[in-house]
Amino acid sequence: MNTDTASPDPRSYVVISPCRNEAAYMRRTLDSMVAQSEPPTLWVIVDDGSTDETPQILADYTAQHDWIKVVPKPDRGHRAVGPGVIEAFYAGVETVSLSDYAYLCKLDLDLDLPPLYFATLMDRMEANPRIGTCSGKAYFRNGAGELESENIGDEMSLGMTKFYSTACFEQIGGFVREVMWDGIDCHKARQLGWAPVSWDDPALRFEHLRPMGSSQQSIFTGRRRHGFGQYYMGTHPLFLIASAVNKSRQKPYVLGGLAMLQGYFGALLRGEAQHGDKDLIAFIRDYQKRALKIGKARAVAEIEAERADLLKI
Repeated sequence: MNTDTASPDPRSYVVISPCRNEAAYMRRTLDSMVAQSEPPTLWVIVDDGSTDETPQILADYTAQHDWIKVVPKPDRGHRAVGPGVIEAFYAGVETVSLSDYAYLCKLDLDLDLPPLYFATLMDRMEANPRIGTCSGKAYFRNGAGELESENIGDEMSLGMTKFYSTACFEQIGGFVREVMWDGIDCHKARQLGWAPVSWDDPALRFEHLRPMGSSQQSIFTGRRRHGFGQYYMGTHPLFLIASAVNKSRQKPYVLGGLAMLQGYFGALLRGEAQHGDKDLIAFIRDYQKRALKIGKARAVAEIEAERADLLKI
């Protein structure tokens, strides 16, 4: 570990990308990163045992750009989701000293980012130091080939491109190694006084080349996994039901919401373990009960105002 106490360059950022068999998408991600107005100081790509052309594509780009580094891992036999992705992410984190960078990003290799993406995120975090984690908004191509929003709330940074101040990331203890890691982190950050956020504007809209909530088996597997993740996070049952009803309005209509309910209540009936932070579960449920009464935006604004003095910025 680097023990140098000098402050990092205020615009320095390291990107960590877990990947496996991303040959179908990754060139667009790689090209969009190379085209950034402010490319990362270092980009660590963890090849989690790819068996397609991923290693060859990565070799092409590392030969041209010395700020791209590949960390190979042995073949696990399948594409990992949830805890497997975070395990691969930490394999990349272990190769760097986070204190050398002002920011850290966990980035998937199935995205097409606009060229001002990271510069805009840093500008906004500099303008409001309470923002501990942020992102733009994800869009996907629908059946008509048009870009359609994935409709993720403004109160969270998106899991496929989580941009963090390293101070916030270290204070929350990083990511848990379980499904719903990308919700737990935002709630923990807000509990400690930080402000997680995502914005929808042209400089921050990116294309998600693989639909969110799907899985290598089916979208229903993804929705059941999401329901289990909500249970693991500690989501209140009433909030989960409201979320499932809302999800039922999206394709696959009704059945997607039912799959979420199956994942959540199946875990509840089996008595599955939840993460061990009881204070955080209480905090999450308090937020969710407020959100059901007054809406997410107002509940978030109230909580962040109440906790504004927790950070010494």
